[in-house]
Amino acid sequence: MSRIRQHVRGTRRTATAGVAFATATLLAVSLSPAAHADGRPTRATAIENAASALLAHASTLGLTSAQDTSVRDVIVDKDGTQHVRYDRTYRQLPVLGGDFVVHLAPDGAYRSADRATRQAVAVPSVTPKVSGPQAAGLAVNALRAANLGNRLKQVKAKPELVVDALHGSPRLAWRTNAAGLDSLGNPVARTVLTDARTGAQIDAWDSIETATGDGASLYGGTVPLESTQSGSSYQLKDPTRGNTYTGDAEGKTDLCFFGICFSRAPATLFTDADNHWGTGTTADRASAAVDAQYGTNETWDYYRYVHGRNGIAGDGKGSYNRVHYGNNYNNAFWDDSCFCMTYGDGDGTTFGPLVALDVAGHEMTHGVTSKTAALTYSGESGGLNEATSDILGTMVEWYANNSSDTGDYLIGEKIVKSGFGKAALRFMDKPSRDGSSADYWSSSVGNLDVHYSSGVANHFAYLLAEGSGAKTINGVGYDSPTYNGSAVTGIGRDKVGRIWYRALTVYMTSSTNYKGARTATLNAAKDLYGASSAEYNAVAAAWSAVNVT
Repeated sequence: MSRIRQHVRGTRRTATAGVAFATATLLAVSLSPAAHADGRPTRATAIENAASALLAHASTLGLTSAQDTSVRDVIVDKDGTQHVRYDRTYRQLPVLGGDFVVHLAPDGAYRSADRATRQAVAVPSVTPKVSGPQAAGLAVNALRAANLGNRLKQVKAKPELVVDALHGSPRLAWRTNAAGLDSLGNPVARTVLTDARTGAQIDAWDSIETATGDGASLYGGTVPLESTQSGSSYQLKDPTRGNTYTGDAEGKTDLCFFGICFSRAPATLFTDADNHWGTGTTADRASAAVDAQYGTNETWDYYRYVHGRNGIAGDGKGSYNRVHYGNNYNNAFWDDSCFCMTYGDGDGTTFGPLVALDVAGHEMTHGVTSKTAALTYSGESGGLNEATSDILGTMVEWYANNSSDTGDYLIGEKIVKSGFGKAALRFMDKPSRDGSSADYWSSSVGNLDVHYSSGVANHFAYLLAEGSGAKTINGVGYDSPTYNGSAVTGIGRDKVGRIWYRALTVYMTSSTNYKGARTATLNAAKDLYGASSAEYNAVAAAWSAVNVT
C-alpha cells in the first residue's frame, strides 16, 4: 500500500505545507477519476479531503510542528462517507499509539476523529540514556526468559528508537525485535519495549502472531481449486484471486532478523499433471497444499463478497502459502514481511498439520488487522487482535459452508490430538472451558496472554450471534452464561461479522481496549442498522453480559 506523507509544521508553515500537499494531491487526482462509477469519491479524493481536515483541525488532532503523518488505509462507504487512517511520527520517530482515523462526510467535510491516544504527543528529549546495544541485550534476555528450557540458537536483536504513547504519558523508548531459532530450528521472536531513560521493561509480546492449533484438517472433502496451466502441467496458482499460490517449504525454516532475511524456507510451487491434487492423506505432500490453497480461497472470497475488501491489503494482490514448514512445527503464522501464510505439520501427538480452513481465516485476518487498526499485540489490545482473528476466522468457516468441516464456535477442534487433552483449543460460548481464557472482563484481563484475554471478545461475539443459554448448533452443544445473569438474544453471525469488520477497519486504533471496542462496535452497529435498531441494542447487551460497560 502506498504511503503519502503529510507534513504539519506549525501555523504558518502548516499552510505552506498544506498548499504543497494539496497541489501534489490535485495532480494525482487529475490523473485519475474524481469519483467511482457509482459516484463515490475515490481514494485520492478522500486523501485530499483528509489533508485539508488535518490542516484545519491540527489542534483537535494533537498535531504539532514536531510531528508528521502518513496515510495507512482509506475506506469510502457506499454513501460517500470517507475514513482515512493515519500513522504519526514525532521528530521522525514512530509514535506507538499515535495513530488516528479521520471521518469525513460525503462532501469531504470533517466530521470527527478516533485517536489511539488523547494525550499530547511530545517528549523532553529524543536522546536516549540507555544505548541501543544495552536495549538489545535486555531484549535478548527477555526472549530467553520467555523460552526457558529451550536452548536458543542464532539469537539477535535490533532496537529502534520510538515514542511510546500506548502506556501512559508519552516517553522515549526502544522497541527491540529479538529473534532466534529453537532447538528444532523453528523460529521464535519477541518484541520488547524498553524505557530509553531507565532501561525498565515497559511491555513485551510475541512477534509471531501464533495460531497454534487454531484448526487443521486434511479431510475437508473434495474442494474446487483454480489453477494455472503451464505447458503440459498445472500450477497451484489461482489467477482469479490475485495469483495466490501454494508452495512446499520442504521442512526448512527462515533465517530472518528484523525484516532482513539471510535465507528463507522455499515455497516450491506445487505442480500436477492432471489438475487433480492430493489424495486427502499425509502420505501425499500435495494434500496439505490443497487445504492451504482452499483456505486462502475461502478467506479471499469472504472478505471480497461479504465486506467488499479486495485481498488482504485491499489492493487486489494475492498472498502465498508455504506448507511443510520446519520440523514437527506446531504452529501456523501470517508474516507481513513476505505477505504469506506458513503452516507446520504438527508433532502428530498434540496437533496434526495446521492447514485447516479456520487457520487460514484466523491468520490472514492478522494481515487485515495489520493493514487497518494494527491492534498492538499485548494487553487488552492484543486480546482484541487475537479475538478479531478468532471471530472473523470463524466467520470464514461458516461462509465456506463445507459439509466436511461445518461451521462452529470451537477453535482448533479439528487438529487437536489425544495428547492435547481437550476437545478444542478455545471455546467461544464459554472461553474458560479451555482452563485459561477469560469469560468476562476484569481489570486484570490485560495481564493475560493475548490468546486468553481474547476470551472476553470471543464470548461477546458468540452471545451477539447466538444468544445465551444452552443450545445445539450443527450438532455441537453450547451453553453460554452471562456475567449479569441476563438473557441475551442473538442477531445472527452474519451481522456480527459485518459489525466487527466495520469496527475494526473504521473505528479501532492500535490502542483500543475493551471499553473502546464496545464504543467501536456500537458505532459500527449504528452505521449499519441505526442508533435505535435491535442490532445496536443487542451489541450493548452482549458487552454488558461480558462485563464491558
